[in-house]
Amino acid sequence: MSIVPAEAVSARIRTAKDIPTEAAGGAPAPLAPRARLLPSLAAVYRAQLSRARVARIPLLFVATFQSVGIMILMRGVVEGGAEARAVVAGSSVLVVAFVALNLLAQYFGQLRASGGLDHYATLPVPPAAVVLGAAGAYASFTVPGTAVTAVVGSVLFQLPLTHLWVLAAVIPLSGAALAGLGAALGLLAPRQELATLLGQLGMSAALLLGVLPADRLPGPIGYARDLLPSTYGVEALARTFDARPDWAAVAFDLGVCAVVGVVSLAVATWAYRRAAVR
Repeated sequence: MSIVPAEAVSARIRTAKDIPTEAAGGAPAPLAPRARLLPSLAAVYRAQLSRARVARIPLLFVATFQSVGIMILMRGVVEGGAEARAVVAGSSVLVVAFVALNLLAQYFGQLRASGGLDHYATLPVPPAAVVLGAAGAYASFTVPGTAVTAVVGSVLFQLPLTHLWVLAAVIPLSGAALAGLGAALGLLAPRQELATLLGQLGMSAALLLGVLPADRLPGPIGYARDLLPSTYGVEALARTFDARPDWAAVAFDLGVCAVVGVVSLAVATWAYRRAAVR
C-alpha cells in the first residue's frame, strides 16, 4: 500500500481546476497544422528520386538508346530540312514520353493495385504534393537522356546546336504535361495491366506522331497529333533549329505545354484523391 503526500493530491486538484472548461469537458485536443505544400512536395520528390534512382536509370539508358537508334534509322530516309528537324525534336521528346508518361503510368497502376496508396493516404501531406513529387522525380530522369539525344541528333543531321538551351524549358514543361497524363492514366485505370497498356499506347503515340514529320501524316491522324501534349514540345524544339527561329511561335508552343501540364496534373491530383479513398 502506497501513501500519497497530501501536497501532491492538492497540487493535482489545483491543476485540474486550472484546466479550461472546454478541454476538461473531453473535447478533442487541437490537431497539429497540416503540412504545407512546398515542404511536402520537396520531401516526396527527394523520397521518390532516391527510390527510383536504381530501378529507373537502366530504363533511361534504354529510352536514350531507343531514340538514338530511331534517328540513325531515319538518317537513311531523311536528308535534312524540316523533316530532319522534326525527327531530332521528336526523338528527343520521346525520351520524356518514355519515362514521364509510360513509366509513371505503370508506377501508379502498380501502386494502386498493391495497396501502396494507403501508405501515402496516411501521410499528413496534400494529395497534390504526392502527385507533383512523383511526377517531378520521374521527369528529372529524362534530363540527361533528352540532352544527349538532342546533341547526337543535331550532329547526325548537321543541325545547329546554338539554341539547344531551349531544352531547359522544353523538358520541364513537356515533362509536366506527360507526367500528369501518365499519373492520371495509372490512377484511373481499373487494373494494373490496363495502366501498363495505356502507358505503352501513349508512348507509341508520342513515337509515331512526334518523330514522323507532320506533313507526311494523313489528315485525321494529324488532328490526333494536335491533341497529344508532347506535340507542342516537339514543335517548340524543332523551331529552334531554324537559322532565325520564330520565338513567338516557340513561346506559344511552350505556353500550350504549360497549360496542358497544369490541367493534366490537376486531373491526376483528383484521380489520386478518388483512388485513395476507395
